[in-house]
This record gives sequence, C-alpha cells and structure tokens, in this order.
Amino acid sequence: MAGGAPRIFVSHLAGIAVFDPNGDQVGRVRDVVAMLRVGRRPPRVLGLVVELSTRRRIFLPMTRVTGIESAQVITTGVLNVRRFEQRPTERLVLGEMLDRRVRLVESGEPGEVVTVLDVSVQQLPARRDWEIDRVFVRRGKGGTFRRKGETLTVDWSAVTGFSLEEHGQGAENLLATFEQLRPADLANVLHHLSPKRRAEVAAALTNERLADVLEELPEDDQIEILGKLKEERAADVLEEMDPDDAADLLGELPEDDKERLLTLMQPSDAADVRRLMAYEDKTAGGLMTTEPIVLRPDATVADALARVRNPDLSPALAAQVYVCRPPDETPTGKYLGTIHFQRLLRDPPYTMVGSILDDDLQALSPSAALPEIAGFFATYDMVAAPVVDESGSLLGAVTVDDVLDHMLPDDWREQEFHLAGDVNHGE
Repeated sequence: MAGGAPRIFVSHLAGIAVFDPNGDQVGRVRDVVAMLRVGRRPPRVLGLVVELSTRRRIFLPMTRVTGIESAQVITTGVLNVRRFEQRPTERLVLGEMLDRRVRLVESGEPGEVVTVLDVSVQQLPARRDWEIDRVFVRRGKGGTFRRKGETLTVDWSAVTGFSLEEHGQGAENLLATFEQLRPADLANVLHHLSPKRRAEVAAALTNERLADVLEELPEDDQIEILGKLKEERAADVLEEMDPDDAADLLGELPEDDKERLLTLMQPSDAADVRRLMAYEDKTAGGLMTTEPIVLRPDATVADALARVRNPDLSPALAAQVYVCRPPDETPTGKYLGTIHFQRLLRDPPYTMVGSILDDDLQALSPSAALPEIAGFFATYDMVAAPVVDESGSLLGAVTVDDVLDHMLPDDWREQEFHLAGDVNHGE
C-alpha cells in the first residue's frame, strides 16, 4: 500500500455511523462521491453522502473526515446540513459503479467483460486527498483455463468502461481537459467561453474548485455566474471562498440579494464576511483575510510548521505566523508579534514561539489606506502584514496579492496569459 495508508473497500462503509469529535453520532454513510478523471488516472474521492437522523442526506467532504476506523467515521464536527445534490461530474460509487459491467484492459486494449463487485479507496501519502485505487471484479464466461465466477482485484488502470455516455454537450470533457490548470488559468479560459458554456462549466465544478476560480475572475463574470446558481449552492460557494473575496463579491450585489445569501451561509462564515464588509473599500480592514495562522505563545516551532504545511494556504499566508494571547481566532486576544517562515526553519522544533517573536514591526491599522499599505510592503519587503485594532487585538492579515488586485487596472484580469499548449474551446 502506498505510504502504508489503509485501503478501505466502499461496501464496508455503507451504513456505518458518523461521529463528531465529542463522540456524538450525527448520521450514517449512504454513499461515496467520486469524480472521474481524464485518461487512466484514479478517480478522486470528494466525500461521503451522510443520512442524518431526520433522513435528510447531506454531503460530507473528505477534508472534514479525520478518521475512518473500527466501522465508524470521525469528522471535524463542522457539517453543512443542506441537502446533497449530485453534480454532473460526480459519481455515486455504491449507486453507480457497483454491479457495473466493464472490461479488463489486456495489452492496452479492452478485453474480457467483468462485473464490478466493489472498489477500494485509499488516502494519498502526506495529503488529505483520497482516490479509488483498486477494483474488485467477477469474471463472466472465461476461456479454457478460466472459471465462470472467478473473482480478482485489479488496479483502476486495468479496467475500462466507467465513463458514462455523454448526452448533449455537457461540461465533463471540457473539465477533464483543464483539470490540471491553476485556478487563475481556468478562470482565464472560463472568461472567454460563451455565457452558456460558462454556466455549464460552473455548474459542473465542485464548490471548492468554483470558489477558487471565482476569486480569479473579473467582477462582471463573478456576478453573472453567482446569479445563475441556485441560492443554496451560491451560499455554499461563498463559504468556500476566502472571506475577503466573498465580502468583495457580495458588496457588488443588491442589498436584498446580499442579505439573502448571508442568511443562507453558515453563521460563522457569514459573521466573518459581515465583519469585513463593515470596513471601507481599499483599507487594510477591507482587504484583509480573517483567517491567518494564529498561535498562542506556548505553541512550539513544530506546531507552527505543521500549520504552515496546510496545502490550502496561499504562499503569502503561509509565509508567517502571528502570535497572540487567547482567544486564537480573529479578533484575537493581545497581538504579541510575528514569526517569519525562515526563522521557524532556523530554530529547534521544541522552541516556544513566544521566545522568537519579531515584535518590532509596526502592525497596520484597519483604517490604513491602500497607498500606506503598499508603502509598508515595499519598505519592509513583506508578503503579508498583521492588521491590529486600537485594543491590540489581531483582526486579520493583508497579503500582497490583495494589494496588487486593487492597484492594477480594473481590466487586468481580462488580459490573456499564455497557457501550456494551444486550446480550442468548442461552443
């Protein structure tokens, strides 16, 4: 097994209990959601369909699963209880893959027809991603030396026939073509599609991927795409966006639409966005993110490096950590200082962060205007800076990419950048 990670067959997941970190049961697993990928790459496991005690079925992302063991699933405790709706590029493993007739690949060509009895999933080494890696199949009528009913387990790449037939012009093939693009490059592609195709692709993207792409699109495209989503899904996508980007987007909507979407969002996410919207545009308060890396002074360098390794962090946010008195969520207790990533690499893992602070650097006020912020970054060669209120509490952090977004011409996102290879986009 890759990296020693346990392999789990999905039939063993059906019906098992899902618990929060306190040990309280929140529901049971009813299916596994996966996304097929281009070529013979194993499908990515997106999450689980969980049935609550109310019989409502919700989606639990794999990023919120902390463990699968002893016939139970443990979650982070953060659940979105909106009803699960399957996207065009998603496959229900139990409902759509099992009992399917596929072919074994022999010498590079489709060969014998077999029946899928089960598939196994495995977490990738040093990552939170999960993939379908193996397929358990039963042969049909075999040759001279093969018995009917013989079973075997093969790699995902050893079978073909899982892709569903395309009816009309969907977005699946287009998405597979651009799967490896960075969000900014996919946004550039999306911008140059027709409104019809743009809506089809947006509908097929996962909430997380669509959020990343929206953050890179021109304002008009953001509003157009958000307006074509169902309100509940629009709220889900806004929750996945960085709070400062979500606040900017909501600020462009009519007041009634803005309030309706904020009401549909999870209260904690909505609270962060509302707090940012209270500040004026192009100030440190309006540009900052409310989710920097915050540590207490008794945390260690090892703790800090573990937080910095989070693959969901932008390079700018991962460049430094902020040390504060409790509470350690913004707005925090008293802000004590900053530690840059390079300093973390120079000190032993057991060193307490409170002893290696850079506390000489003046923090930004939430009312600091854009020219002052830009001057701060240029003067101190920074890629991120703390924003602290009059009471000394850390409110958030401004990153250099947010500053550039607001200093470049309004139409800078509409300029084409060269992608790897020429792409022909069908309408």
